[in-house]
Amino acid sequence: MYDGDLLFGRENLTSSFCLMIPSISIVVPAYEEEDRLSEPLRQIFAFVEGEKLSAEVIVVDDGSRDKTSETAEKVCAEFPEIQSKIVRYEENRGKGFAVKTGLLASNADISIFSDADLSTPIEELYKIVEPIQNGEIDVAFGSRALDRSLIGTHQPWRREQGGKVMNLIIRTMSGLKFFDTQCGFKAFNMKKFRPLLEVMTIDRFGFDVEFLFVAQYHKLRLAEIPVRWNNVEGSKVNVFRDTRRMIAELSQIRRNAKQGVYDKP
Repeated sequence: MYDGDLLFGRENLTSSFCLMIPSISIVVPAYEEEDRLSEPLRQIFAFVEGEKLSAEVIVVDDGSRDKTSETAEKVCAEFPEIQSKIVRYEENRGKGFAVKTGLLASNADISIFSDADLSTPIEELYKIVEPIQNGEIDVAFGSRALDRSLIGTHQPWRREQGGKVMNLIIRTMSGLKFFDTQCGFKAFNMKKFRPLLEVMTIDRFGFDVEFLFVAQYHKLRLAEIPVRWNNVEGSKVNVFRDTRRMIAELSQIRRNAKQGVYDKP
C-alpha cells in the first residue's frame, strides 16, 4: 500500500529528541495546495508549539504537479524543533491513499488526519484525541451534523443540501448510523487501527466510509463528535461527480464485506 518516497525528513535538534516517540501524529493530505497550504500548516505547527505537544506533523503530497512539497518543506523548516516529514509520490492516487500513506508513516499511538485547509480548526484536536487517550473509544471523528450551530461559514446552499442527501445515501447503503462520515478530521488508536489499513481498498472519495465501516466491522469503539467547521473556498469536491463515485464505492464496500475482504486482519 505504501509506495511513496520520503523526500524530506527531519530528525531534529538533538539525538535524545530524535529518539522520542511522539504522542500524536498529525497527518495532512495535500494535492496541489501550493497556493493555500502555508498558512494552515503554520497554524498547525504554532498550535503544537504553543501547547507544547509531543507531536509529529506528516504532510503527504498526493502526486501534486505544483510546488506543494516545496511549500510544505519551507514551513517545516520554520519549526525545526518539531518533528516533521513530507512524503511524496509521483502519481495522484486520491485522498484516501494519501491518508493511509500518512497513517502508515506515523509513529505515535494516536494519529489524526486533518484536511489541508483546516476547515476544522486544529484547536478542536482535543475533542477527538482525549477520548482515545482516556481509553473510552478507538476511533473519533468530527461531525458537522450533530451541532450545526458550530458551523461558522456555511457551504453554498445547493452544495450543503447535496451533502445531506449524500449522508442519507451513505447511511442507507453502509448501515452506519452516523450523520457525518465525511468531515476531514478523524483520530485513531493506531495500535488497533493500523492492522486494518491492510484491508482498505478505497483510495478516493469513499475512503472515510470504509475506514469507519471496517473499524465497526472489527468491533472498534467509534464516536461521532461535534466540532467547529468553516467552509473554505477551493474545495475539489464536485457534488454530482462525487455522488456517483460514492455510490460505486459504497457498492464496493458492501461487496468486500460479503466476500470476506475485511476479515483478513
